Amino acid sequence: MDRIEAAFAHRRDSAALIPFLNASDPDLDTSLELFRTALRAGADIVEIGAPYSDPLADGPVIQASALRSLRAGFAFPQVFEVAAHLRQETDKGLVLFTYVNPVLQYGTERFFRDAAAAGADGAIIPDLPWEESEPIRKAADRAGVHLIPLIAPTSSEARIARICQDARGFVYCVSSLGVTGERARMSERLQALVSAARRSTDLPVAVGFGVSSPEQAANIATFADGVIIGSAYIRRVEAAVTAQPDTSAGREAAVAAVRTFTESLRQAVAGKGAIRQSGAGALDDRSPATSTPD
Repeated sequence: MDRIEAAFAHRRDSAALIPFLNASDPDLDTSLELFRTALRAGADIVEIGAPYSDPLADGPVIQASALRSLRAGFAFPQVFEVAAHLRQETDKGLVLFTYVNPVLQYGTERFFRDAAAAGADGAIIPDLPWEESEPIRKAADRAGVHLIPLIAPTSSEARIARICQDARGFVYCVSSLGVTGERARMSERLQALVSAARRSTDLPVAVGFGVSSPEQAANIATFADGVIIGSAYIRRVEAAVTAQPDTSAGREAAVAAVRTFTESLRQAVAGKGAIRQSGAGALDDRSPATSTPD
């Protein structure tokens, strides 16, 4: 059983909790401590963002985070450095989040080789179209790193099936259209999207993009295997470091904010897996999903 599989299996009575943070925001050492804190407070997998100057899938909160990181001197190999430090301390899942252009510039084979050497279990590349993913997926497979695909509310069931057949690690369900960012409401098609994925794969299905509160996480946990939260974490980090004129005090406040938020999310999703498995509050996976064209 690999570490991503184990992370979901460990939470049979719950949903896996998957925070996203950017490496080197607000600086490298502080970001490492934020990842550590999230893992210690109950996260099962962490997504380690590699800041990029043109983050097409990200909203203003994560874009600002990437800019802070780049201004702090982030260089692409530091994403492997963060993963390597964490791997020395934990056997939980580590997933890198980046864009296709940095991967190609770095070298695809080199990227996955270095990811594996650092102890990363998977990678998410949100702007990589499924139709163009095969060479990159094969490079990931050769390195033993899961290339985790995304499916969206606009995906037809046929397209979902094709993507899921090539999936590795878990399937990432995008909760709503547009870029990342907190939202008051989730897509009405979200449960159907998760069900459509389940009809095509036995891999875990996690939901991200727009999850902003413990209440939303608790609801998603009743029908999905994992909950991914990014902007809500980064907004708390940003508030902490900007509210404190003293740098060390701001860092301590950011760590405390990540700890408190992770604990609240862990408590919110606790026990929801049993509800999901019993079928209460979830769509029957055999029911037809409403589809839109590719």
